[in-house]
Amino acid sequence: MLPRFKAAAVHASPVFLDAAATTEKAVSLIREAARAGAGLVAFPETFIPAFPVWAALSAPIDNHDLFARMCAESVRVDGPEVARIREAARAAGIVVSLGISERSPASLGCLWNSNLLIGADGSLLNHHRKLVPTFYEKLVWAAGDGAGLRVVETTVGRIGQLICGENTNPLARYSLMAQGEQLHISSWPPVWPTRRPKGGGNYDIVAANRIRTAAHCFEAKVFGLATAGLLDKAAFDLLAAHDPAAAEVLEGTPRPASFFLDPTGAQIGEALLDEGILYAEIDLNACVEPKQFHDVVGYYNRFDVFDLAVNRRRLEPAQFRDGPAPARPTDPTPSEADGA
Repeated sequence: MLPRFKAAAVHASPVFLDAAATTEKAVSLIREAARAGAGLVAFPETFIPAFPVWAALSAPIDNHDLFARMCAESVRVDGPEVARIREAARAAGIVVSLGISERSPASLGCLWNSNLLIGADGSLLNHHRKLVPTFYEKLVWAAGDGAGLRVVETTVGRIGQLICGENTNPLARYSLMAQGEQLHISSWPPVWPTRRPKGGGNYDIVAANRIRTAAHCFEAKVFGLATAGLLDKAAFDLLAAHDPAAAEVLEGTPRPASFFLDPTGAQIGEALLDEGILYAEIDLNACVEPKQFHDVVGYYNRFDVFDLAVNRRRLEPAQFRDGPAPARPTDPTPSEADGA
């Protein structure tokens, strides 16, 4: 029998651009989910310290101060904020998926959009950096690598994770399917402006997220957990004060929802739009029967026709080779040079 458990999707706002306070809020939500009986809790995209929505609202020449704050409040994977979350996961005995803005150890201004998977024992099971920052995110985050394209065995089954627009990448999704994924976690921003509201045609983030996550669940025959952020009044007021034109855009842009999907792509229960935690009962045994119909990493494929290679090396800015230099041969004496 495969695991059966309660899963928790956090639909909440961070304490905007405050890593320490947001970490404490995350710890509180982890404890709340564990008290409710959840074996897994997942947080939105870059929950610590915030999603940089200002990059969509005005030109980068007007946002230097916010970028500097984002750098200062972004966190290291080996830093105290992540250590605090890991300890909370261990104390509560719950698996945690956490979105962070990650600082580079090699650069004060290099950031990654990252997602961590932490085991119920507090161990760091996976560290994924978003492959390609989307649209205006490129003004804030660097491109990641394939090191985190892993499905991890946990106490609640085999979990894979992708961040926001990565869920539109068929090859990234297939790389997780091919590792026996059973539960797919997707994390999303609190708002995604693409047009000024008065012109119409703004991005319907609820519909888009549901299409992408449902497609993956249907193709992979896995359960889906979609967790989205929330833009609270404090963040709204800060952004509006920074750029008065931002208020109209933020007010007229659709907000995302958090929700669960089953292995047929159907939604489980209601979606959550207000701040809180959404729960669902997950029975991974339901992943088996749909594989009879289409198993794209089993019988329903042509591996002699299609060949996918995935580079999972962690990329580094330089490789340093330390140690003593090899001994240089001595110059030959005149008699040796003459062959004597």
